[in-house]
Amino acid sequence: MKDVIIIGAGITGLATAHHLKKNGSDFLILERSDKVGGVINTVHENGYIFEEGPNSGVIGNEEVIRLFEDYKDECVLEEANENVKKRLILKNGKWEALPGSLKAAITTPLFTLKDKFRILAEPFRKKGNNPHETLAELVKRRMGQSFLDFAIDPFILGVYAGDPNRLVPKYALPKLYNLEQDYGSFIKGTIKKSFIKKTEEEKKVNRSVFSVKGGLSNLINAIYNKIGKEQVLLECNHIELKPLNNYFVVSYKNKKGESVEIETQKVITTVGAYQIEQIAPFINSELIKKIKSLHYTKVIEVVLGFDHWKGLKLDAFGGLIPFKEKRDILGILFMSALLNERAPIDGALFSIFLGGVRRPEIYLLSDDKVLEILQREICDLMQLNEFKPDLLKIIRHEWAIPQYEADSGERFKAIEEIENQYPGFVIGGNLRNGIGMADRILQAKMLAVAVLNN
Repeated sequence: MKDVIIIGAGITGLATAHHLKKNGSDFLILERSDKVGGVINTVHENGYIFEEGPNSGVIGNEEVIRLFEDYKDECVLEEANENVKKRLILKNGKWEALPGSLKAAITTPLFTLKDKFRILAEPFRKKGNNPHETLAELVKRRMGQSFLDFAIDPFILGVYAGDPNRLVPKYALPKLYNLEQDYGSFIKGTIKKSFIKKTEEEKKVNRSVFSVKGGLSNLINAIYNKIGKEQVLLECNHIELKPLNNYFVVSYKNKKGESVEIETQKVITTVGAYQIEQIAPFINSELIKKIKSLHYTKVIEVVLGFDHWKGLKLDAFGGLIPFKEKRDILGILFMSALLNERAPIDGALFSIFLGGVRRPEIYLLSDDKVLEILQREICDLMQLNEFKPDLLKIIRHEWAIPQYEADSGERFKAIEEIENQYPGFVIGGNLRNGIGMADRILQAKMLAVAVLNN
C-alpha cells in the first residue's frame, strides 16, 4: 500500500514527487520508458551540449525560483545571455528585429503604417466579449493584420508550432487574454501591471529564459537522486488503474514481464491526453472522448553544430519565420548565443524546427528530404556559402505540443468531472495548465497540494 502513485517520470511527475517527499508522503513513480525526464534529455557530444527535447524555459512563476533554490547545491540555474532580448523575424527574405517597445513598434518595417496607427489607438478600443475568440481574431481586432502576420504568428510558431486561427487565448495564452479582460487593453494592462508593488520573491519572476548549467538533464537527475531512485520504477508496461471502494489498484508488467499490483489511496497521472484511456479504462466514454480530442502537433527538430562558424552574426535569441513567408522551416534558435559552453570556441549550435500544425506533411518526409530542406534554407537564411555541419541530429516528436483550441474548456470540465467522480484520482500533464516548463513546475505543486489536501 502506497499513499500516492504517480504515473509518469517527466518533469511534472518528478517535481510533484519532490513536493511529496518534502511532506513525508510514501509515494512511488511508475514510468513506462527506461529513463526519467520524459522528453527532456541533454546530450554531450564532441564539445557540444544540446537538448533532444525542450531547449529552455521561462522564469514565469515563483515555483520555478523555489525549485531551483531547493536544488542549488545539486544544479545551477542558468539565465540566458542578453542576446535573448533580440528576436529576429523574417520579412521578404530579410531578418528584422522584433520591436521590444511601443516606440520600436512605430518605427519597425515589420508593420504597415495603417497598423502602426492601430497600435497607437489600441488602448481606446472596447474589450472583446467572446471567450472563444481565436488568437488571430483577437490580434486583428486590437492591433491589425500585419501585427498578426509578423509578431504574433511567428511567436506562435515558435512556442506552439501552431495556428493562431485555431488557438484560443483564453486557454492558450491566458495572461494575454486577461490583460484585455481585466484592463480593457494590452497596452494599458501592461503599464498598470508594471506599477503593482511586488514582494521580493515576485521580483525574481523576471520572465527570463532559463536552462541549467550543463543542460536540463542536470535538473532531472538532481530531483531523481534527491527523491530517491528506489521511489521510481522504470520500464513499467501496460499500466492500468482500477478504482475499488475507497482505494485504487494500479497494475503493470515489469521489465521481466511479471504482473505486479499495488494498492494506493491516491493516483496522479502526468501522461499525455492520448494515454489516459489506456491507463484509466473505467472513465466514461463521453468524458474520455473530450480528453482524447486534444490535438498534438508533430514536429521535427534538427540540431546543427559548426566547429567554426562563418555565417550570420549570432547576436539574437534566434530567427522566427512567419507562415506568410512560405518557407519550409518554422524557426532557428541560436543556442550557442543564448547559453554558455554549448559549442566549441568559435563554433555555433542551432536548433531548427520543421512541421507544425500547418505543415504536417513535412513530418512524413525522409531524413534525406529534411536534409535537402536544411541545406537550402540554412545557407540562404544564415549566409552560409556551404552546408557542412560538424554535428547533425534529426529528432522527431510525434506528440510534440498540445494545441489549446476551442474544445479546451470542454476538456477541462471533463477532467474536473472525472476527479469528482473518483476522489483521489488527479489528472495532470500538459493536457491542462499550460505547455511550458514553468507551467509544468507550477502544476506539480498544484498536484501535490491536491492529493495532500484530499
